[in-house]
Amino acid sequence: MSSAPTVSLPAFSELRRVHIIGVCGTLMGAFAAFLKRRGIEVTGSDQNVYPPMSDVLRNAGVTLFSGYQASNLTGLPARPDLVVIGNVISRTNAEAQAALEGGYAYTSLPEAMEKLMLVQTRNLVVAGTHGKTTTSSLLAFTLAHAGRDPSYFIGGVSHNLPNSFQVSSIEKGRLFVLEGDEYDTAFWDKVPKFNHYLPDDAILTSVEFDHADIYADFSAVKRAFSGLITRIRPGGRLIACVDYDSVRELARDAESRKIAVLTYGSAGTPGARFTPKDVRVDADGWTHFTILDDGKPMGSLRLAIPGNHNVLNALATWIEARELGLTHAEVEAGLAAFKGVKRRQEERGEVGGVLVIDDFAHHPTAVRETLRALRSKYPGRRLVSVFEPRSATSRRKVFQKEYGQAFGEADACFIAAPYDQSKINPEDQFSSEQLVDDLKRDGHAAEWFREVDEGVKHVTAAARSGDLVAVLSNGGFGGFIPKLLESLKLRAPAK
Repeated sequence: MSSAPTVSLPAFSELRRVHIIGVCGTLMGAFAAFLKRRGIEVTGSDQNVYPPMSDVLRNAGVTLFSGYQASNLTGLPARPDLVVIGNVISRTNAEAQAALEGGYAYTSLPEAMEKLMLVQTRNLVVAGTHGKTTTSSLLAFTLAHAGRDPSYFIGGVSHNLPNSFQVSSIEKGRLFVLEGDEYDTAFWDKVPKFNHYLPDDAILTSVEFDHADIYADFSAVKRAFSGLITRIRPGGRLIACVDYDSVRELARDAESRKIAVLTYGSAGTPGARFTPKDVRVDADGWTHFTILDDGKPMGSLRLAIPGNHNVLNALATWIEARELGLTHAEVEAGLAAFKGVKRRQEERGEVGGVLVIDDFAHHPTAVRETLRALRSKYPGRRLVSVFEPRSATSRRKVFQKEYGQAFGEADACFIAAPYDQSKINPEDQFSSEQLVDDLKRDGHAAEWFREVDEGVKHVTAAARSGDLVAVLSNGGFGGFIPKLLESLKLRAPAK
């Protein structure tokens, strides 16, 4: 149940100073940088700082405090007009306690968005277990490329968009693209963040079980996404990927509520109105496909980002953009110019013929699709995967078997010991050793390691010229990638 802050929120125009607790989260950091660009003095604190968000904050001029303590807030030269508290912050956090007990106006980021900005705008919410960051980035960039000047709020750093958070205008009817996160809002507001986003249109890319720390089961996940659909405002629409039975079920529910539904999916998917045809990757790594509308060709698109999942992300973008009045040529040009999102199949360097890729994938479906996409874009390279189980779900054994199938897409696998499992019951913990045993049993080369430096040593020793090393983690992974690149340089023969 949502509860309002103890002190009413100031109007956006009245904000002069804002303090953010948990500022280095992707969305929180983007919000902080946006406020700073608007001339607002921004301070913030966090426990974990790593790129790319740390770079964004430093470049924006946000004042950062390392660690959480009451004095970060109470010791500021001037009292903030608003304190924004991140969803990673617990009620027992000393800094949050200082905000509550000190009578500060406080809120969550989603609630701040809802009350300060989204009432007036036309909100395009991109949600789903997978693909929401890339799809919302694709949509925002395509609209911007076509001169529509959208606002946007995206949980990732795009290679094309200048910022993750951009507000062009808070006016009635102006387009606002939002990445709709299903994770909970704040310790006093245990509902999905997207419950605050007032959707006019919603894109639903996928619905699978995830976030095992806050959702008891898959039914609870589906109920959360059903709540998003019930919040679509009159005259809005749902664009739904019916590759997933769960999404098909939610689409039927939307239709029963008299919401316009446009379906899409992979070739041959039952009930999919829009599908891709003749998907191919050319010699330069471009992905090409033709769009079918109930079997009728509607034109072709090309993408610099590989994989079937990105074909579907682009298809969803094309549908929404066309509904908003863009021509096929405008959408085609925008999608072709899109260079991707950082930490999504991002090339970080090549040393001695070993290409190192950084990717955020952590759910088994995302792992599988990412490895397949890399295989298609870089044919002929041996594919080596390195995985850190770090997310709340990946550190639990809920997908123990599914990871074995997903990493079977690679030629060799190096699996790190899971990130801190101290708060997870032993019987519920994911086992890296078991995953490696399963992979070996199925004939795959695999090993696990406890420490980052140990893993870097093993990967360096195993890598050979022509390899592609895909490092998968949804966190900093102890600086694994820069350490690996440096290790490969030291190994490489002098020129």
